[in-house]
Amino acid sequence: MTYLDANATEPLRPCAAEAMTEAACIVGNPSSIHTAGRAARALLENARETIARALGADPLNCIFTSGGTEANALALHALGVGRRFLVGRTEHDAVRQSVPTQAPLEWLDVDQNGQIRLDLLEQSLAQPGALPAFVCLMFANNETGVLHPMAEIVRLCRHYGAHLHVDAVQAVGRVELSLLEQHFDSLACSGHKIGGPKGAGALLIQNTTHTSFTPLFVGGGQEQGRRGGTPALPSIVGFAAALQDALQHPVAYESLRHRLEQAARSLGAVICGEKAPRLGNTSCLALPGQKAQTQLMRLDLEGICVSAGSACSSGKVTISHVLEAMGLGDLAGQAIRVSLPWNVTEADIEQFIQTYTRLVAISTKTP
Repeated sequence: MTYLDANATEPLRPCAAEAMTEAACIVGNPSSIHTAGRAARALLENARETIARALGADPLNCIFTSGGTEANALALHALGVGRRFLVGRTEHDAVRQSVPTQAPLEWLDVDQNGQIRLDLLEQSLAQPGALPAFVCLMFANNETGVLHPMAEIVRLCRHYGAHLHVDAVQAVGRVELSLLEQHFDSLACSGHKIGGPKGAGALLIQNTTHTSFTPLFVGGGQEQGRRGGTPALPSIVGFAAALQDALQHPVAYESLRHRLEQAARSLGAVICGEKAPRLGNTSCLALPGQKAQTQLMRLDLEGICVSAGSACSSGKVTISHVLEAMGLGDLAGQAIRVSLPWNVTEADIEQFIQTYTRLVAISTKTP
């Protein structure tokens, strides 16, 4: 099997697996005050410190969740009270579907490269007499890898008093980012996107002055009352270990991606968003006239694991709302996503190129 679907989930890093195993052997509940509970609590707080410091946040403002989806939903519900929501058309469904019912909502258009239209963002922010805005724009798109111009977005949001929430699930561990230095108001991340285990994520917030912070569920008042439920300690500890490893051992994906895209382009593929800055590990390849589902099936039969659209859509292959928003028309249903994992090899790239070449040859012969 050649696994090239990192943006769906990364292969587990050995250091994360080791950390999880050690944490799983700690019997205590982090909320218990006896010796075993304090041992578990120490592991939890060490992980919180590691993740928060790595992402430029105060550990007090790091709230552990079950993953990126919950972190995004928590941000919108807990921090967006009394605000109107401005949401990018290319946002992940974890954000699109989490806007509170009945809340004012406006969709923000992107250009043909998939980047937010700053002129339209400012126009929306500057509406006279409108409620304060809660802006949702992801750092890096999960389907195309396209990066929004975050510095300009931050400048506009600060000028107009808007809260900027950043879905950084795909960016963490792959690009430099800092909640405090880049002046994001809140940020969502997930462990399994960087080679950690599934089941752990975090919401980072800029400060603790949100007196109206209302959790999605209270439970026993864990996470300073902001997220109830016993923390998934092994997953959280594995998340911290994976993040450390990702930052200490960055992967130079660009040359491998360039080789892959060069070959795909020569076979007639369109590289979606190629004119915009992108994650180094992500390629969205549209093959005119060939349905994405057909491409996935043929690649899978030859042991190549890739995706079409988001992997979080209950296993369904549907037309990409991201590519539709970019104005790509029929290509929105003809694109696959190749995303390189932390352990990708040159042999993996060569295997994909050979298989993709055969796929195109078969496709051109099929009436």
